[in-house]
Amino acid sequence: MRLFLPSARATNWLLIVGFSALGYALYMRYLGIENTQVGLACAAGLDTWMCRSRHIVVGLFEHSVFGTAALIVAAVHFLRPTLVVFAVALALTCMGVVLYNVGLSSIAAALLVLSLARRAPETA
Repeated sequence: MRLFLPSARATNWLLIVGFSALGYALYMRYLGIENTQVGLACAAGLDTWMCRSRHIVVGLFEHSVFGTAALIVAAVHFLRPTLVVFAVALALTCMGVVLYNVGLSSIAAALLVLSLARRAPETA
């Protein structure tokens, strides 16, 4: 019985994906969403990439898209573990935890941890 464990090279790529998603989510939360000057400028009608990104991210976390998507992708990965699906679920979970979708994203994180104890798919 072989468990689903990423190799050292795959783990390095997963670290890059996870930290990049976490960094972008922290950037958007603290410098885009919670920054008063940016909020006032965007409300006054400023049309920049930051205001558009802020508007999109706020719309997504108001509807719990990050948490729901993280949970769905983590469940798919739990049923059929692959490295690419794990990376997508990891990125969505990191973004969901930082961007106000903690409940669903924490369940997705638990599924990702549990998936490391699952059997890897058989190779022919």
